[in-house]
This record gives sequence, C-alpha cells and structure tokens, in this order.
Amino acid sequence: MANTVYGIDLGTTYSCISRVDRFGRPEVLTNLDNEPTTPSVVLFDTDDQVVVGKQAKRQARINPDNVASLVKRSMGDHEWRFSAQGKEWSAPAISAFILKALAGDVERQTGEPVTDVVITVPAYFGDEERKATKLAGEYAGMNVVDIINEPTAAAFAYGFASQGTEAETVLVYDLGGGTFDVTVIELSERKIKVITTDGDHELGGADWDARLATHLSERFMEECPDAEDPLDDSYGAQDLISAAEEAKQNLTNRDSTDVLVVHAGHRANITVTRAELEQLTASLLTRTMQLTRAVTKAAEARGVTTIDRVLLVGGSSKMPVVAERLRADFGFDPQLADPDLAVAKGAAIYGQKKEIEQVVIDDLVAQGKLAEGQSIDDADSVDLSKVIGDAAESYGLPSDVVSDLVGTQVQNVCSRGFGLLIQGSDGKTTASFLTHRNDNLPLVVTDTFYTVVDDQSEVQIDVFEQGGSEESEDPEDNSLLISGSITGIPPGHKKGAAVEVTFAMGSDGTLEVTGRHVAMDEPLHLRVETGAALSPETIASEKGDVDLRKPSM
Repeated sequence: MANTVYGIDLGTTYSCISRVDRFGRPEVLTNLDNEPTTPSVVLFDTDDQVVVGKQAKRQARINPDNVASLVKRSMGDHEWRFSAQGKEWSAPAISAFILKALAGDVERQTGEPVTDVVITVPAYFGDEERKATKLAGEYAGMNVVDIINEPTAAAFAYGFASQGTEAETVLVYDLGGGTFDVTVIELSERKIKVITTDGDHELGGADWDARLATHLSERFMEECPDAEDPLDDSYGAQDLISAAEEAKQNLTNRDSTDVLVVHAGHRANITVTRAELEQLTASLLTRTMQLTRAVTKAAEARGVTTIDRVLLVGGSSKMPVVAERLRADFGFDPQLADPDLAVAKGAAIYGQKKEIEQVVIDDLVAQGKLAEGQSIDDADSVDLSKVIGDAAESYGLPSDVVSDLVGTQVQNVCSRGFGLLIQGSDGKTTASFLTHRNDNLPLVVTDTFYTVVDDQSEVQIDVFEQGGSEESEDPEDNSLLISGSITGIPPGHKKGAAVEVTFAMGSDGTLEVTGRHVAMDEPLHLRVETGAALSPETIASEKGDVDLRKPSM
C-alpha cells in the first residue's frame, strides 16, 4: 500500500492538515493545542529557534520585528524577503516552517512521518505562486504529489464527485483570512470542471481586521485625548489588530461586542456593533461582489447561464453580511457548511484519489496490463475493474467508492494569461497573449511571429504571465517568467522570416514553450520549472537553512 497522502490547506492566516481515515472519511488532525487550525505565523525567536502558530501570534505583540504573518500574499514574489535575527527569508522558506509544524503535529499523534502531500492554492494563483507553494513543500522535506485549487478541493469535500450526483453548476465563494477567490464549477458524475475563476490575493479577513482596528483606535483617541495613538506603536498596533479580529469573530453571532483597549497607561471600553463593522468594511465586501459578478459574466460567455448552488468557503465567509449581499445582489441562496475545514478535507480526499490511482497503476504495470508512462485511461476495462477491486479490499473500502475516486476527472482552466514580449517595426516592445484566463486545460497553442531585421542571427523569446486582473499589452503590467534564445540562425533570411512558438500547458499548470525558426532543424525548448524565480544557489541555501531548524509550537 502507498504512503498516506495528506491534504494541506496552507492558508494566509490559518493552516490545517487532513487525511482520510480507515472508514474513508476525511478528518482534520489537531495541533498540540487540540485545535484543528494553526495560525500561519512564524516567530524567529533566536537565530536557530523558530516558533509556529498560536505562540508565535502572541509574540507578535511584543516582538513584532521577528514575527512573519500573511506570507501567502507574497508567494511568487521572488524579490520579497522577511528579515529576522540577521537573516533574510523568502516566502517559500517561511511557509516551509508552517508545513513542518503541521507535519510535526501529525507525527506526534500517529507516529508516522508526513511525506506525501497535496497542498491547496487559490484558483486564481498564477504559475509563480503555484511553483513557490510547491517549493515550500520541498523545503519542508515533503513530496508534493499535486497542487489543487481550493474551490476544487471544496467540491471534493462536499461530495460532488460521487456516483449518482445530479449535474449542477456551483459557485464557490472563498473568503479566507488573507485571500479571496470565486469560481464557477460544473459538477457531474465523476467530473469536476472549472469554468471560470477570479480573485484578489490582497483581500481577506485581515483587511476587515485592519479597518476595525483603525476604528477602535479613533474611538480610543476620542475617549482618551491625552493618549498616544496605539497604531503609531508596533506593539499597540498588534494588540489592536488582535482585539479587532476577536471582535469581528464575536460579531458573527452577536449584534454587538465590547472591546477593551489598553495602551500606554490609558484604557477605554468600546462597544462595536455588527452594523458598524459592516459599514466600515462595505467597500471590501463590494469588491468581492464585483469579482463574483465578473466570474458569472465570464461563465455566461462560455455558455453557463445558471448557478444551481453557492458554497461559502473560508472563515471570513461566516460573516452574516456575506450571505445577505449574495442574496440581495444575485438572488443566490448560499450554503455555509464547515467553511474553515472544507478545503483541507477536500484536499485529503483528492490525496487519497492520487494515492489509490498510483496503487492501481503500479499493479497494472506489474501485471503487464499497462506500459510505463501510460495512464489509467489506457487500461482495459476488465483489467482495471479487477485491480480496483483488489485496491478496494486492501483499503477496506467499497469497490464503487474506489471506482468513483479513480474515475473522477478534474478539469481546470488557466488562472492567468500567458504570452511573449514582441518587438514591433517601430522598436516598441509589447505583450502578445497566446493563452488567456479561463482557457481550458490541458492546452496546446501555436502562433507565428516574424523577425524584424534582415539576416537576424538570434531570436529572443521572453515568456510572461498576466500580471493584473485584465490583460495588458504593456510589459510593465506583466510578470516575466523565463527567457531563452534561438541562436546560430544562418544568414540569407530577410526580415519577416517566420518563428513558430508553441505553448503547451498541462492540467497541473506546468508550461512548456517551444520556439522554431523557419531555417532551423531543432527547436528551442523552455520549461518553467519549480522555483524558477529563485536561483538554484538561493534554493539550495534556503533549503539547508530550513533543514537546520525544527519549528516548535
């Protein structure tokens, strides 16, 4: 039997880890505090001591310069670094400590190491963010079996891949602690198909906390005019943000709550109502509605005109005003169920799918029923049915459950557009898109470009990823992924000679680029590899530094 594949929701503010138990049910494993979620906060206590979770979050009040939080918002930004204890850390390296802490909790409970994992990401995450997430897992010593979109994981958690499910279109509204995404998915028997997706990695519950913290500060200053503004002091600011987060959570189930603000010898007891919070943060919620409308409009353009079900995912989606606005703006009747843990549970189910798939493939290959490199789809149905039956017996699961898991297809879309930087006859460089947001995966796209001078001996190929929510021809609005050159082109070709470029992207979002000049026999191959934004030297150094430090809770 293969290793257990754990599902990890690596969140902006909270993270958790899940597995499928021996009865086939997903379960979230608790941490040392017996809580299902762990704050995604890392304290660099000394130059060799790292603390993760609740204790790190508490220390943010008294040691803010050495506490890293909201790191997920910087995933994929190769220039971002967090400085602590005289050392700089990238987002993947800090995230690796969170992953190691989750794995450590599991090992203490089960006695077994966590090796194989599926990690979730927002559906709108681009290539850089996805590769940075995978790199974080590798830094943590894990085999990242797959990266799965959070809405897709939620669909698995809600049981939509099971046999007999009626076809329906689902909108997944995912408002987490630091990121927001919204996705339209078609669900049918053994198929989960993403139709459209969009989101904002700078929008989440932390922004609600910040708005409320500013309000509390203003009220505090009104009641204590001789006091200093708590937000002008890093320690006071951390206290106020923590108080704001707690107040926001209280207002989910109450109409009002009292917040005690103590700073620099002054204190004030401030009453905050749910209506006040909603007024303070109305523009944030409106932004999520704008993105929701954009996704539904994009879905309509692809022929999907009806939303049958709306799922609320992410802890911040528990705020009553979220469902109220979705009803008022769209006429939806949202369903809220297990929003904090659904993504991790779905990742665990998907992980079991990948685990059993590999067992089935290995068995078919061992029996000579399948060649190396072939997929389950290439297997004879009789042979496949027998091997599935054997796997079901081994796992103690019904054959139809294993058959559903193995047979369920997941079809994703491009979360961003990709293309080439091209130079016109006027010498101006522009961005030319070959693929676009919401194109179905896998895909192969070929386009032809042309040289700009006679006897051009070299062609530079610069591959970019869409930077903003809208496509832009301005190179500055996009992110350069990788570059390469077709060199040694023989003379004798006037300007306008054809250069054929092909983009091939698999279901996992891995992009391969091939460029061929009309005069060349061999094409140029480019592959956007994991951690492409970080140099091999940086990766090797950081991995060594992460290996040396075992995080504590």
